Amino acid sequence: MIGLFADPRVATAAAAADAALLSVEHLTMRFGGLVAIDDVSFHAARREITAIIGPNGAGKTTVFNCLTGFYKPTVGRLTLNREGTLFYLERMEDFRIAQEAHVARTFQNIRLFPAMSVLENLVVAQHNALMRASVMTFAGLFGLKRYRDAEKAAVEKARYWLERINLADRADWNAGNLPYGDQRRLEIARAMCTEPVLLCLDEPAAGLNPRESAELNELLRFIRDEHGIGVLLIEHDMSVVMEISDHVIVLDYGRKIADGSPEAVRSDPNVIKAYLGEDEADELPPEIVADLEQKTGGEA
Repeated sequence: MIGLFADPRVATAAAAADAALLSVEHLTMRFGGLVAIDDVSFHAARREITAIIGPNGAGKTTVFNCLTGFYKPTVGRLTLNREGTLFYLERMEDFRIAQEAHVARTFQNIRLFPAMSVLENLVVAQHNALMRASVMTFAGLFGLKRYRDAEKAAVEKARYWLERINLADRADWNAGNLPYGDQRRLEIARAMCTEPVLLCLDEPAAGLNPRESAELNELLRFIRDEHGIGVLLIEHDMSVVMEISDHVIVLDYGRKIADGSPEAVRSDPNVIKAYLGEDEADELPPEIVADLEQKTGGEA
């Protein structure tokens, strides 16, 4: 029960933390004397696309590296709530974050297996499940039913995602021979084959043309709406961010300067100044500022 004199904002924040898929509290990351992330807190909800944006060097990828175990935060708690089970990501090794907490990630640079087929790239993503079914290769070696069933299920899941990304007719192609936009979507499909509850995408629209960006938007909406996955997105393309995001967080020099809906963030004076510089933003005519509020700059 909330006390008579309790601050309702505290109660609201506590309720948001309890309901969140991901809660980041007071995240700080120092590299020697450099503070890359400075006391950042935010929540990411289930069935929502949460975007992290900001100028180059704002600390966006460092946040991802902390969430996925590449870095151990200097300070902070990173809590993933998977169906009532809490995982404290800052205490976990990177492979355990993927296997146990079910956090999947893509990178700025594509990391497919280019010499493997498109289908094989999706099957190999299910390696852990196949190894368990094989009893560490014994059942697979002797072709036991439990392994055959698991292998069949892995191929069916791979083909399901190939249908979703319109690559079923190229299942036997080497992944490295696909056009760039197709490789981007294949990488996301591979991440989905691990059955994540949180999908972290680092600049998935980088290098895409408008048609490919539209296809990406459609895929991410499908993942959110049909599979109920929480998506955490770093992106420079503001047409992607503002069109599909439910929630936007803005970083600048490692600090959070805005947190809210796309509509609220795009008109936030602090965001405009972060992208343009304070002096330039103060000198802009009102009509230019209004246009920038719609576009939120060009580069995040």
